[in-house]
Amino acid sequence: MFETKPHEGTREERYATALSQLKSLIDGEPDRVANLANASALLAQCLPDINWSGFYLYDGKELVLGPFQGLPACIRIPMGKGVCGTAAQTRETQRIDDVHAFPGHIACDAASNSEIVVPLVKNDRLIGVLDIDSPKHARFDGTDQTFVEEFAAVLVGQL
Repeated sequence: MFETKPHEGTREERYATALSQLKSLIDGEPDRVANLANASALLAQCLPDINWSGFYLYDGKELVLGPFQGLPACIRIPMGKGVCGTAAQTRETQRIDDVHAFPGHIACDAASNSEIVVPLVKNDRLIGVLDIDSPKHARFDGTDQTFVEEFAAVLVGQL
């Protein structure tokens, strides 16, 4: 059962708590939508200075909006377009300090200034991407990237 724990301590300790909470939330739950919905809510709770956290799922052709926390978002993103489409196509994390300088950036929320997107890949098959936006420039650093990639890996293991 999920227990609410305060996110205290160093950033690394808070991230370890969030990973533990994620594991508790998805343990034994086979429903992908339920797990992604709880994961996006957990990220919104534990990450300061973000304005959007959620998932785009690959339908075999493009990315389609999945569970998220934040303002309404773009519904479909072509492969290779914007930060999400680039992460999906390259299967590499995209950590962008200034989204307005990113070629082909898709502005779903004008308040977003930085973004991190992690591809979700299982058995060499693209599932989708985890997308997190912030109104602050250069919000995400290497520590954040390590955490978000670990968070994504835990999820992919359950999907």
